[in-house]
Amino acid sequence: MRTAYRCRAYPTPEQMTALNRTFGCARFVWNKALAERQARYRTCGAATTYRETDAALTAWKKTTEFEFLSEVSSVPLQQALRHQHTAFGNFFAGRARYPRFKSRRGRQSAHYTRSAFRMRDGKLWLARTSAPLELVWSWPGIELVSINPTTVIVAREPDGRWYVTFAVDAAQPDPMPETHREVGLDLGIAVFAATSTGQKIANPHCLERKGRNLARYQRRMSRCLPGSRNREKARRKVAAAHRKVRNVRRDFLHRISARVVRDHDLVAIEDLVVKNMVRNRSLARAISDAGWGEFRVMLGYKAARAGRTLAVIDRWYPSSKTCSSCGHVLANLALSTRCWTCQVCCTRHDRDVNAAKNILAAGRAVARSSASGEACGADVRRRGELLSRSAAKQETRTVRCGALRATRC
Repeated sequence: MRTAYRCRAYPTPEQMTALNRTFGCARFVWNKALAERQARYRTCGAATTYRETDAALTAWKKTTEFEFLSEVSSVPLQQALRHQHTAFGNFFAGRARYPRFKSRRGRQSAHYTRSAFRMRDGKLWLARTSAPLELVWSWPGIELVSINPTTVIVAREPDGRWYVTFAVDAAQPDPMPETHREVGLDLGIAVFAATSTGQKIANPHCLERKGRNLARYQRRMSRCLPGSRNREKARRKVAAAHRKVRNVRRDFLHRISARVVRDHDLVAIEDLVVKNMVRNRSLARAISDAGWGEFRVMLGYKAARAGRTLAVIDRWYPSSKTCSSCGHVLANLALSTRCWTCQVCCTRHDRDVNAAKNILAAGRAVARSSASGEACGADVRRRGELLSRSAAKQETRTVRCGALRATRC
């Protein structure tokens, strides 16, 4: 199992200069390689392999114009090319969007493999540096001296903070004891999640709570002259405000996902396509602020570590319109209707709780089918495997005009 530890870093001015130079060279290599890939495909219709980009990097270093690439370690530059090759593979496989050019205003990072760093007495030494990088280790119970990282990522956030991430190969932890409890989750906006037991988890509305400060910082930045130092200070204020919102949201999602996985053997959720749902202009900000996609990712890897089962049901399943008592399906149900009465069994339903109960029932069926081997490509896998796609969506994806589209039967 692969895990990572992230901590704050405080480089010296000399180290900042060297790392900023490395960030710039890695960004330049990524952008130039991407531009040449696109130009070659437009003119010749041919793809570019990683070996060809690696050879092009060697040729660039030998020229007078790009000889500055030899001033930094070659490992982050080669890693940038490897990541770009992987990004194109994910794009053509339908797992990610088309790779984009990198900006100097965003997050900057450099990846170092074992040949470009060393750990000695709990101190990190990077290539082309003369002193160890000062770190603040914030993982209690784990000693920095005891870890053996395979990759080190040094990053500078838009607000100016520095971080170091250690990627470590660790052993698979023992499964958590069984609780003999199951739960279905119906994610929403007004309420973050409704459970099949009737509990409703409040939505913290992180962006809405910090929206006033964020708007004030953005107005202040818009009044500054582009390229001035005051604008750079204001830009960092905006980035810091976004960081606070992101940290509050991530802390909330970690707490909820950890509690759900710890207290239940089976967790059932819907296969929501967030990237399609945010196209709604009226709900885009609220959906993005809720963090449904990140919550599902957290449930996936935490369930895998704990030996739990995460069942993802089909996105087209009418969970809200189906009566959890008798199975009657309504013809229409408006979004504004939060409670409704079944016409057959006269049961009064709360819309979100009823949907959570139906999601749990469907999740049990999918989990049983997956365990018995009857599911054809279902998106439920037990004990440690990540979930991928819905069982009802198994068609091959095709590429048209740079966008991914899935054909339906």
